[in-house]
Amino acid sequence: MDENCTVYKTLDYISKKWTLLILLEIYKGKNCKKRYYEIKNKIPEITPKVLSIRLKELEIEGLITKNIDATSFPVKSEYALTKIGLDFIGIIKDIKNWALRWKIENKICKQLDCKNCDL
Repeated sequence: MDENCTVYKTLDYISKKWTLLILLEIYKGKNCKKRYYEIKNKIPEITPKVLSIRLKELEIEGLITKNIDATSFPVKSEYALTKIGLDFIGIIKDIKNWALRWKIENKICKQLDCKNCDL
């Protein structure tokens, strides 16, 4: 496959380990914003270094933004999905629906919308 192919380029960053789970964790909840430690606590297997790298990559690709609030100490950073990131959540939901439809060996999901998942 040619490195300039759209599919190749896209898969290059979304297929990296933890990327989809990070996007999903930012999406979950009421406001689609998460601080670093919130994401880290929900994905305990990820190392701090890898999480930082993936967040920077997702920011560069335009799927998330990093908002820094320097009005207080310590400085607070929040990660939020961009319009592109929110659109990509639909693809993650399609993957979930495909897995449930074809009975991939996994726990049956009780939530129709991943946004309300507490797992």
